[in-house]
Amino acid sequence: MELRENYRSDQTVISYQQTGKSTNTNELGMREMQARVYEKRNEKYLLVKAPPASGKSRAMMFVALDKLAHQGIKKVIVAVPEKSIGRSFKDTSLKKFGFFEDWSVSQYFNLCDTENEQEKVKRFKEFVAPYTKAKTLVCTHATLRFALKELKDEELNDFFFGIDEFHHTSADANNGLGEVVRRLMNKTNAHILAMTGSFFRGDGVPVLRQEDEARFTPVQFNYYDQLNGYKYLKSLGLGYHFYKGHYLSALDKVLDTRQKTLIHIPVTGAKAAGVYDKYEQVKQIIDLIGSIIDEDYSTNIITVKTKEGKLLKVADLVNDDPDHRNHVQGYLQRMTKPSDVDIIIAMGMAKEGFDWEWCEHCLTIGVRGSLTEIVQIIGRCTRDSEGKEHAQFTNLIAAPDETQDDVTVAVNDMLKAITASLLMEQVMAPKWNFKVSADEEEDPQIDPSRQIVVEGLQPFKSEEARQIIDEQLDELKACVLQDPRIEAAIEGEAPEYIHEVLLPKIVEERFPQLPPEDIEAISQRLSLDFVLRTIDPEPAETEDEEEASEGNRLVQLANTFINLDHLDINLIKTINPFQRAYEIMSNEIDAPVLKVIQDAIADKKINMDIDEAKRIYLTIFQEWRKEHGDHPSLQSPDPNERRMAEAIRILMNYKIRRDMGLDFPDDSKKA
Repeated sequence: MELRENYRSDQTVISYQQTGKSTNTNELGMREMQARVYEKRNEKYLLVKAPPASGKSRAMMFVALDKLAHQGIKKVIVAVPEKSIGRSFKDTSLKKFGFFEDWSVSQYFNLCDTENEQEKVKRFKEFVAPYTKAKTLVCTHATLRFALKELKDEELNDFFFGIDEFHHTSADANNGLGEVVRRLMNKTNAHILAMTGSFFRGDGVPVLRQEDEARFTPVQFNYYDQLNGYKYLKSLGLGYHFYKGHYLSALDKVLDTRQKTLIHIPVTGAKAAGVYDKYEQVKQIIDLIGSIIDEDYSTNIITVKTKEGKLLKVADLVNDDPDHRNHVQGYLQRMTKPSDVDIIIAMGMAKEGFDWEWCEHCLTIGVRGSLTEIVQIIGRCTRDSEGKEHAQFTNLIAAPDETQDDVTVAVNDMLKAITASLLMEQVMAPKWNFKVSADEEEDPQIDPSRQIVVEGLQPFKSEEARQIIDEQLDELKACVLQDPRIEAAIEGEAPEYIHEVLLPKIVEERFPQLPPEDIEAISQRLSLDFVLRTIDPEPAETEDEEEASEGNRLVQLANTFINLDHLDINLIKTINPFQRAYEIMSNEIDAPVLKVIQDAIADKKINMDIDEAKRIYLTIFQEWRKEHGDHPSLQSPDPNERRMAEAIRILMNYKIRRDMGLDFPDDSKKA
């Protein structure tokens, strides 16, 4: 099969000032972001929005230790989304850097190292008991939910709860973690520090209800703050590269073996994977890199010799043999220098909470359906590291068969969505809610047009099943697509067999405690979500269909974002012919442009169009300036003065965008 055809690309580059402030520490051993959080340590409810690699885990340690020592807090509970992230809260020496206490967690109460769920809940309850002297506990979100069901509100008084990756909660009344947060806030005197690197969920439900978020004291430290203060890292690039045929035909054009690269391949059965299972994809990628000359059986790290004669160390996280994966993960956790590994190949792993400070390039193959996932992947390459001046995120996607105009708009919307998200602005995509009947109460958080009545849909029997759909649907879909039985069934079974037999079986094996009614309810909703989100586990019958289906998902995904349609920022500079397709080149995004984007987003929170702003400027403002001789203030208690200040801001930011070439063509009609 001939794979080598063509690809096209569009590219965004973000440049920074390299002040070094992000990684320099103060007299207490705190980075800039951590010091910002520590300044607010006396607040009862803290909400920290900061990107991956900014030091959120240690910031939580500083605050927790102060609350134990000086604020009357008796015990600290830290909750993380999955066990692997628990290692971020292992014993940490802080005294040697100037802080008054070290962070420590006893192995017995590090529940991320405990396998038995019942044992976890037992130890959690033991920790809460007054007779237990231990002060700190680390567990998963799931353990926190299960354990709190068996505890009374008064038993949680005078506790501090640190909730990591807070975007796993939501304002939905059926979200288990969200209910835990609301319970702690409304029925106990517990303190809470919630933190996240992506303050959006990728669906139509906000992370916090407006009235709940208003009770939190925010500390925001976005990608611009972080990267502008790095010592070594100068720029971040965001690129979309489009190919014809199979992605392996274009991989050599985007994979630079001189860079430390993290490759995320598509799951077996996904459109982008085509006929290859995950093992064959890894083999093909390694063959593209060079020839295997050795595999260390104590670590399972592969040594590959490139065509230029260079020796590279490759880590395979796709192989799910327990011994193999444990060896590789153990090796990666023990890394101490850049030469320890050169390329990591992963599928469902090495995303949220994965640290590889020397990573220069995140190469992701196939369209990602979650903006949260994209931002988390970008965070894998944005740590500051000596010798690393540029970090790159590349998404390799099949060329869409939509019109050039449609693709141009979609690419621009994706760049706007990613950039806004890196600035910690909430960007959400609509969520589907499947209803058993028209009489079922509608979810007020979801657009009525996206609440669908499905004839014969099995209702939930337990609250646990509802929580699984609400909180674990993405993980469950990944589990299904990685199951070898799905791979085997794709080749010869009817779709009905997959949806009606295999999916319920996989759900039952994953959640054996659920009754048959809930197994069926979850399976049905899983099938519906696969269909509506076009992430069908069945591969296309032809290469052309594969290309169209996968590539067009970029356009479909871009159309799901809200809060972007009226953001008058055009990040695309030129559209040029490129072999049989075309390339879309974006404007360079440097520090001034990022500031413009922030201001433009802020403008959209002002309920005023440019025509009204011009009228205010030409009439009311001119008279006001004659009398006061100064610019109006956005902070003025006088609503008329604030309105004038808003008008001036909109006009100033519009002029800046126009001068920098960042406005849409329609803007010329407004001026």
